[in-house]
Amino acid sequence: MIVTVTPNPSLDRSVPLDRLERGAVHRAERALLEPGGKGVNVARALAAADHEAVALLPVGGSEGERLAELLTPEAVSVVAVPVEAATRTNLTLLEPDGTTTKVNEPGSALSAVELEELRERLEELAGRAEWVVACGSLPAGCPEETYAPLVRTARNAGARVAVDTSGTPLREACRQRPDLLAPNLSELSGLVGRELSGPEQTVAAAREVRELGAATVLVTLGESGAVLVDSRGCWHATSPARRVRSTVGAGDATLAGFLLAGARGPEALRHAVAYGTAGVELPGTRMPTPRDLRPETVRVTEVDEFAVSLE
Repeated sequence: MIVTVTPNPSLDRSVPLDRLERGAVHRAERALLEPGGKGVNVARALAAADHEAVALLPVGGSEGERLAELLTPEAVSVVAVPVEAATRTNLTLLEPDGTTTKVNEPGSALSAVELEELRERLEELAGRAEWVVACGSLPAGCPEETYAPLVRTARNAGARVAVDTSGTPLREACRQRPDLLAPNLSELSGLVGRELSGPEQTVAAAREVRELGAATVLVTLGESGAVLVDSRGCWHATSPARRVRSTVGAGDATLAGFLLAGARGPEALRHAVAYGTAGVELPGTRMPTPRDLRPETVRVTEVDEFAVSLE
């Protein structure tokens, strides 16, 4: 069982448009409403591969109830922590060439009592979990160290822990020595305090992050694939997408694929990138299934860590 924790889940409404024109009135022919939030997406991808997934999340208002309802047919078990504020709604505008415009609501802060209940429910679940995956932004006003006690709680219960967030919450979580950190390139750049480009610079930064406390670092690079750095070595993997339909949730699919493949080494990286590539070929925030994968198109190369400078 893998438990995902999403402090700031959402309802995600995706609207395809022929062309987005600023200031114009657009008449959409259809809209897609899906459960959202990074941890929620990871759980959806896991469940689509018939892996037991539990989504732990705060649920507020009719929006939160609808979010939980939408996860039921996807075979994701929901453990809901009732909260006073309504769950947020995000809007994604999709253009035919794959251009994605997102408008994310900030979400409402959780009270100290609500955060403690979230941690207590995690403690109950983590003792039976292979992994706990703590993902996504924090609601506006939440303490930036919110993820740190969640990571400690999961580790103390015996679960392995993966973290995917950004900014100060990512740094605070990293100090708790998670088993896996899964940032994108921008989030990794923020963590090490400099702009990064190319797999060599990414590997150097990921090695720095391992020294901060993360055992394994998986960095998503968008259309440039992903980089993996762990105790065994450093690898870069790429795969061409046949058609980019939506980039929303691709990083979440990548993380799910990595976990499904054992979360270790180049073959897990291959599986992860196959998942991420399949994700961008699907509409909205739909998560790929094993039938959508093309692992044979993924090219994995080893990066010579001794040729990578930390300067």
